[in-house]
Amino acid sequence: MNKLSNNYEIAVFAGGCFWCMVSPFDVLDGIIEVISGYTGGILENPTYKDVKSQVSGHYEAIKILYNPKIISYEKLLDAFWRQIDPTDDEGQFQDRGSSYRSAIFYTSKNQKTLAENSKITLENSKRFKKPIVTKILPFSKFYNAEEYHQNFYIKNEVEYKKDRTKSGRDEFIKEYWGEDYYSIYK
Repeated sequence: MNKLSNNYEIAVFAGGCFWCMVSPFDVLDGIIEVISGYTGGILENPTYKDVKSQVSGHYEAIKILYNPKIISYEKLLDAFWRQIDPTDDEGQFQDRGSSYRSAIFYTSKNQKTLAENSKITLENSKRFKKPIVTKILPFSKFYNAEEYHQNFYIKNEVEYKKDRTKSGRDEFIKEYWGEDYYSIYK
């Protein structure tokens, strides 16, 4: 990260294909930077090929640098839950395998508590018929994905839109969140 400051904090989320996870956070006020990468695995310096082959143990993830004076971690959690299928423990949408599972990687005890509470709240809402299986895990190390993955939705707009449409993510979001989806962007 090239914009580090003592005033900023980090949030790390895995929600399937990292291409689809960047743009929903990029538009939120208080976001400094969203980086695509890999976390939670055993292999040092993994490549996209390593992660996609399901041998590294890593998740595709995003690391968000944000200003907590402008946007709270709770609001980031709210945005996260609205991007994923929290009931799927075998991947997300068209992307299958352990590297595409959803998870929240906490960087502090406070983040862990807030993440656990948000998961309980979502479970209690009965919005989903199946149990919430998204893991809440300690953050350890994050490896930036290759440059061509960074801000993919901007650099490769046509391919991104095609992939996102094919994934079924937007239909899922519309079905389970409807107009509530947009409340975090107001």
